[in-house]
Amino acid sequence: MSVTVKNPILPGFYPDPTICAVGDDYYIVNSSFAYFPGLPVLHSKDLAHWEQIGNVLTRDSQLPLEKAGISRGLFAPTLRFHDGTFYCICTNIDHGGNFIVTAKNPEGPWSEPVMIKDAGGIDPSVFFDDDGKMYYIGTHENPDGCRYGGDWFIYIQEMDKETFQLKGEAHNVWNGALRNCIWPEGPHLYKKDGYYYIMHAEGGTGPDHSESVCRSTDIYGPYEGFRKNPIITHRHLGKDYPIQYVGHADMIETPAGEYYMVMLAVRPLDGYTTMGRETFFARVTWEDGWPVVNPGVGKLTDTVEVALEPWDPAKDETSYTYRTKGLTRYPFGSKRYDFTHMEKLGCEFLYLRNEPADMYKLGSKGLELKYQEHSLKDEDLTSYVCIRQQHHSFKAMTVVDASGQPAGCSAGLALLQNNLYYLRAEVKDGKVRSILCSDGKDTLIGEADLKDVASADKVKLTIEVKGLDAFVYAGDIYLGNVCVKELSTEVAGGFVGCTVGMFADHAGVSAGEGKYAAFTSFEYLEA
Repeated sequence: MSVTVKNPILPGFYPDPTICAVGDDYYIVNSSFAYFPGLPVLHSKDLAHWEQIGNVLTRDSQLPLEKAGISRGLFAPTLRFHDGTFYCICTNIDHGGNFIVTAKNPEGPWSEPVMIKDAGGIDPSVFFDDDGKMYYIGTHENPDGCRYGGDWFIYIQEMDKETFQLKGEAHNVWNGALRNCIWPEGPHLYKKDGYYYIMHAEGGTGPDHSESVCRSTDIYGPYEGFRKNPIITHRHLGKDYPIQYVGHADMIETPAGEYYMVMLAVRPLDGYTTMGRETFFARVTWEDGWPVVNPGVGKLTDTVEVALEPWDPAKDETSYTYRTKGLTRYPFGSKRYDFTHMEKLGCEFLYLRNEPADMYKLGSKGLELKYQEHSLKDEDLTSYVCIRQQHHSFKAMTVVDASGQPAGCSAGLALLQNNLYYLRAEVKDGKVRSILCSDGKDTLIGEADLKDVASADKVKLTIEVKGLDAFVYAGDIYLGNVCVKELSTEVAGGFVGCTVGMFADHAGVSAGEGKYAAFTSFEYLEA
């Protein structure tokens, strides 16, 4: 029996994947930066079909994100399981640095974070040795002084299993596989056949990204590099290759003794990446004591055959999807939501920074979203409820009830890269408008009178994306189109992909304070 895994396994904004195998269950956690809740948790039994079962950080006390830029917040996590407990270690770049949380069940609840003192750098990982000792693997600047930007070291230090604090000496063990490489990061430590292996990314998380490996018979080294490094990269395939930025990998072994790897990569269109870093999958074999990725191919493939029985979470009575009656939609494909018949949002929904208790409510009117003082342009608490863009071509639609909308307030649908780059379709002051925000400056694309497109003040707003072109509609009225290449990593910068969802703000107009905009439905349809 086998199953075909299709790449990417998690399409859209699922960067920096870490994977953990527990029996015949597999779990992935990804970076989430300034989105809340933090660190999505995905589950599978066949490595091909995935369901989201929660988020690691769901409480404000676990995840402070005040004033965080959209590509700040939570950087690369590591997920591990040892002796009945799940461990997730990560970096909150502006609020305390490196921390660790634990859970008995990956669905949660997860513990309050323990901040790790004197653990500098980013991309932490943990490792449990055969003797039960716990180790911290991290990155920091070259202790002898950086000779250039990105001149960092990977270091290993023992960690107290009770307090999660570092103890003993920090050992600087590796400076990257290539001479004068930049940003050796995302390190993970494994043990196999008497060797300790450090697998890590280098070259920066852009076009020069790669994954390399070194090994030692002693956990503190010295480590020798694999002469055939990097073990996976696409940087040699040219800027027009359809999959780029390959790196930041993690690896698991199945109960049958097969090895597989997850990693991030991007799928740009004409040189522009709007969906961000996605999660891809590859086979790993071992030759002469070293890992070989997709042997005979040497690059990512569209599909990977895995010797596991196909799994359908909708039919598995033990799955989160089955037990919650499909509350959370799968991380792929089309999605439809009738908010007027929902009591709770699934864990795939995201908010910018933290989620005020009164930001939204669900009831007979649908999703009522509070007109927030801050707009999408502000790096502050914003009323924005969204999901990830997961396809190059899709259609997003929502129905907003504009009855009783206070003057000066805005509510609608947005395709957002960051606070300076986004496309929105809004209802405001009796008008419906399509507006592109580029580098913080608004450009009106099209507008119409609300009375011409609304039925009983309810208007259907649509953003239809076809590659790098977006078309905006209010009801059947066409509000123009615009190229969305500016909503890309290459133009807007940062580490995230686009999200799409509903927003509401009163932009300082006191008439909107304490008021709500009502959205009756939301659809995301794969084209």
